[in-house]
Parts: sequence; structure tokens; C-alpha cells
Amino acid sequence: MSDSLWLEATRETIASYRRLIDGAVQQLTDAELHLRPTPETNSVAIILRHLGGNLRSRWTDFLTTDGEKPDRNRDNEFSDCDGDRQQLMEWFDQGWKALENAIDALDQHNIHQTIYVRGEPHSIPQAILRSITHLSYHVGQILLIARTVHNGPWSWLSIAPGQSSHHNQQTWGTSASRAAMGAAKPPNPT
Repeated sequence: MSDSLWLEATRETIASYRRLIDGAVQQLTDAELHLRPTPETNSVAIILRHLGGNLRSRWTDFLTTDGEKPDRNRDNEFSDCDGDRQQLMEWFDQGWKALENAIDALDQHNIHQTIYVRGEPHSIPQAILRSITHLSYHVGQILLIARTVHNGPWSWLSIAPGQSSHHNQQTWGTSASRAAMGAAKPPNPT
């Protein structure tokens, strides 16, 4: 696979995770966004704050500085948020934009460069896969927690239970067949 094909697949994957995050967050009230299902479980807001901090640290100036920035306070990312939804999403968006900008900055001249995360050397593809794996772990948590704390009907962000055959009939042979992971937004059966 060429570097450009791999980078395009990376962009598509990242965009699909963002659609899942946004789809879950939009369904939550402000109170639900901050609600912990159990005392030992993070809220969606805490996970978003953690992801924002992680992505900002990893991908800001990633070609020239270590991915664990000295000003990052990781432990604080896991405490309850004092800010409102807008402040939380602005923080998260800063990290997300750092990731997108990093991917967009890659080309044939720098994609094979070695970068560092906590002093450990990484190829750029290795660092991106590490970040996407971390992201996918937390997206799964966000979706489960959001469905757990949400009061009311849930709008499924992937193939709804009992709708696999219908989904396949409607999307066969298109990127929408991958549901939320495809390039196009899948149909939302009700």
C-alpha cells in the first residue's frame, strides 16, 4: 500500500471515530455528559477531556518534540470537569485538530521519520496506529457509557439490533456497508 493510500485510510478511520463520538455526545444532556455510571467509571466528559489532552500532547509539534509534552497533566484529565459542554468540546476539538493537522502534514518526505512518545522511538505509522488504537478503546467506552446513562430512546450510530439484513440490502457494495466506519454516513433504520 502506498503512503498516500494508507494516509487516506487513516483519515477515513479517524473521521468515522469522530462521527461516533459526536453522535453519542449529541444525544446526551449536559447532566448525562458528566454522569458516571458507577463511582469507579469515567463519565463521557472525563473521557473526552482525556482524549483531548492525549491528542494535543501526542500530535502538537510531533515531528520535533516528544509526544508526552511537559505541560500535560494526565492525572487531571481523569477528574470531574468544572467547565460546561462548550468548554469541554473546545478542549477536545483542540486535541482532535492536532491529530488531523499532523496527518495532513505528512508526505513522502517526512512519513518515514522517527518520532518519540515518552522517549520511545516510533515510526510515524506506528505512532498513528498507537493513537488510533487508544482512540478506538475510548470511543467504545464513550458509546457504552452514553447508552448506559442516557434516559430515553437511543439513536443507533451503527447497525441497530435486528437491522443487519435491512442494512446489508441498503448498503451492499458501498462504503456505507461498514456502517459508522465507512466513508459515508450509513442509513439510520428506526
